[in-house]
Amino acid sequence: MTTQPFLAVTHVAALESFLSGMGTVFRKFDEQDSGCISYGLEVAGSRWFVKAASKATDVCSLRRAISVHQAVSHPAIVPLVHSFTTEEGLALVYPWVRGEVLYHPTRSRHGGRATPGSPMARFRTLPIVRIQTALEAVLSAHLAVEQTGLVAVDFYDGCMLYDFSEHRMVLCDLDEYRHGPFTLEADRLPGSTRYMAPEEFSRGSLIDIRTTVFNLGRALRLLLDAGDDETRWRGTPAQLAVIERATAPEPERRWPSVRSLTDAWHAAA
Repeated sequence: MTTQPFLAVTHVAALESFLSGMGTVFRKFDEQDSGCISYGLEVAGSRWFVKAASKATDVCSLRRAISVHQAVSHPAIVPLVHSFTTEEGLALVYPWVRGEVLYHPTRSRHGGRATPGSPMARFRTLPIVRIQTALEAVLSAHLAVEQTGLVAVDFYDGCMLYDFSEHRMVLCDLDEYRHGPFTLEADRLPGSTRYMAPEEFSRGSLIDIRTTVFNLGRALRLLLDAGDDETRWRGTPAQLAVIERATAPEPERRWPSVRSLTDAWHAAA
């Protein structure tokens, strides 16, 4: 088992120079929409992903991520292994996981899901059995999420990391997940409109596990289609019927839990 090199680190002043002194920074992600800056770091042959925040809202999000990882652990969720403060805020440490994020917008580049050669476009051309296995990992991870009382917030294809060599799907950046149910006290929740339920845009609405069911239904719909226009469905009619119930506009018409959605999905398959 790889020894985690950050165990004794509790606080650093200048993060980037500290990381450069610890090992080799082989990647830097400094154009993220979130405002966070992340680094790929290699130390003695092991690789790590370090995500840092300085703005108050971003630090709050990373603190929420700590509580999420304290609550839930699953083979398909990239684990948080350490956290420490910096002069500017907070930093989280994860193992570096090989793969490509299916959708990776930045401040200077948006769109691209349908662009030939993009991770999402390549994923959509995989054999159905590969896609079904990847979706199974997404559902299984959210069964674990459900068991802890957490609900999904800001879940979309930017949280999906797929290894095209090993054909393995894992989830990352679940920073906004929260214990539910809760009442929305803002005009909307963070997230991609392609995946969000109607109640996520309505102040005062109830956000609960049926909201997560909607998010997952949209993931099933979008990842089993051959294109972004949702006109080239690759699944079965029975699976599409499961998705239609999962994504009903009215929460009370949806599957009442991730477990019931997953059971229906398995039955349809």
